Amino acid sequence: MKVVVAPNAFKGSLAPVAAAQAIETGLRRADSRVECDLAPLSDGGDGFLEVMLAARPATRRKVVVRGPVHAPVAATYAIEPGGAALIEAAAACGIALLGAGNLDALGASTGGVGELLAEARHATGITVGVGGSASTDGGTGMARALGYRFLDPLGHELAEGGGSLHRLDRIDSSGFDPAWMLVPVTVACDVDNPLYGAQGAATVYAPQKGADPEEVELLDRGLRRLAEVMRRDLGVDVAAQPGAGAAGGLGGGLAGFLGARLQGGAEWVMASIRLEERLRGADLLVTGEGRLDSQSLRGKAAVGAGRLARGMGIRAVALVGRLDEGGEGAQGDAFDDIRLVAPPGMGGDEAMTRAGELLAHAAEALLRE
Repeated sequence: MKVVVAPNAFKGSLAPVAAAQAIETGLRRADSRVECDLAPLSDGGDGFLEVMLAARPATRRKVVVRGPVHAPVAATYAIEPGGAALIEAAAACGIALLGAGNLDALGASTGGVGELLAEARHATGITVGVGGSASTDGGTGMARALGYRFLDPLGHELAEGGGSLHRLDRIDSSGFDPAWMLVPVTVACDVDNPLYGAQGAATVYAPQKGADPEEVELLDRGLRRLAEVMRRDLGVDVAAQPGAGAAGGLGGGLAGFLGARLQGGAEWVMASIRLEERLRGADLLVTGEGRLDSQSLRGKAAVGAGRLARGMGIRAVALVGRLDEGGEGAQGDAFDDIRLVAPPGMGGDEAMTRAGELLAHAAEALLRE
């Protein structure tokens, strides 16, 4: 029996590679003869670089950059043999870098992502995985690190973060080196949301980053204003592009300030690791993620893998930590079966602490049936 094991991250518990190894452990406990092909996934957010390094040869490069609230953080990017760079934005601006008490919904910045880009500037091309950001600054922090300035009506520099963008009057690009536009940049977006509005970056995701309702409204106004000024001063309109709202608008910022091409992160990763080819001849796909909900249907990797497998006539099962509102829509669409890994009554904290054990047990039970 051949099983392709392709989970996304179980955020706060297991990175994609560790999740895949836990599932393999359970499958082999049930049947030592099972052939497991570990193909951990990312949709562009947390775990993107790890997944790519597990699938493709590349050299890690470690640097220190600004984190989401400006304190230095150690980050890694990678250079592939042909000279292309791989960057995970969450390594510099990820919400996972902050404790719950350190979130700064209005002031968090993507500046460290710009510093990572500057480190990789001489690459033949750059792919940036975006998702899991603590910031909703529309990529302006990233752009500042590359020479852009964001000015208020008096010509003063705005404070960093999305909370000041509603006062944006002008974008000064005189310090930006236009040679950047010759570097091909691809953005692997973890979601397909637009920049602003009812399905935009602030409305949908800023509450997860600590924003209260008034701050959500302020951040959404700021992203609207940013799109207006980008259109006027830079001649680019990114607002409605699918993925512009990824990572608090970083997707839109990379498109507008660097001319990057936005692409669904799950599709990009699945193509890069040759998932369709690896599924050929398989009897089962086992995927999963920490929480399956309505947002999972907007470009997340586990759902994408399930749809691919089922389209090939292969049974697809999702092992998940939580099944929240909207997630049940994946049943029959992407998955033949959705299984919670934690037993009824187990608290969330305990489940996260024991995630590897629970995931292995769920995989074992699946195969024994």
